[in-house]
Amino acid sequence: MASTTDHPGEQPAQDPIKLIAIRDTPLSVDEILRAVGDDAAGGTAFFVGTVRNHDRGADVDELGYSCHPSAEDEMRRIAEKVAAEYPVRALAAAHRVGELRVGDLAVVVGVSCAHRGEAFDACRKLIDDIKHEVPIWKHQRFSDGTEEWVGV
Repeated sequence: MASTTDHPGEQPAQDPIKLIAIRDTPLSVDEILRAVGDDAAGGTAFFVGTVRNHDRGADVDELGYSCHPSAEDEMRRIAEKVAAEYPVRALAAAHRVGELRVGDLAVVVGVSCAHRGEAFDACRKLIDDIKHEVPIWKHQRFSDGTEEWVGV
């Protein structure tokens, strides 16, 4: 009998990157879920980042995201790196730019793998590297009238 690691479903997909996008329109968790659906995946992990109403003790009213023209290419580079490090069946990531309000979706990433642990690990690596490496900047506006840039 062949080992379970010999089964094609246990292997990374040949082309696992299904969606990489930076958009100025609202994001959809359902779109990412559809993108990472794979019959060989037993685990699918997501991260959904939303605009919160506070930051370091200050009330946030709204914020804006802007990015460098290379941001989508950088997201793809990171996705390729994650897909090379983990047995990814499917991967998708979308980040919003423009003006957002509290509760709006700012970023949605999803990863599917044969097993849940791999999916969790790959998803965490994907979102952490996107947040640290992609040139996307946040401009927060606070209730007291002050504002700040983050990531610049």
